[in-house]
Amino acid sequence: MKLEYLCDYTATFITPISVGKGPLGERIVADLTGGHFEGPRMKGKVRASGADWALVGPDGNLRLDVRAVFESDDGAAIYVTYRARMEATEGIRKALAGGGSTNFGDNYFISQIQFETGDERYAWLNNLMAVGEGKLKPNEVTYRVYAVVPD
Repeated sequence: MKLEYLCDYTATFITPISVGKGPLGERIVADLTGGHFEGPRMKGKVRASGADWALVGPDGNLRLDVRAVFESDDGAAIYVTYRARMEATEGIRKALAGGGSTNFGDNYFISQIQFETGDERYAWLNNLMAVGEGKLKPNEVTYRVYAVVPD
């Protein structure tokens, strides 16, 4: 298999709130407020209709569970869901606290992304598995997304 560039995706979010520490770690939630995506075959905005539900484990690292809706420039609605792992480096902690930023490759911040749509123009996304590499700055996350395709 190989990776094929799909798009860059940026989402803005409100400052995460903590639900508190439970038996599995601390739960935090960040509501999405918008954003955009663009690639060779798709372009549009991220609707303010999703959130990032994260679990901060005992090791301090984050396990993300995200739901979002993309709206393409030509009117298609695309449901996006992904899980991600984020190593809680000093840069990540600073960015989440409202100061500093990270770049692609600074730390382990990897996502596994799936798409779902009823729009025939984007039906090719329905059977696609994708991976993304993330970077973070205060109230904004960007993923560089690649489709996993046969060799």
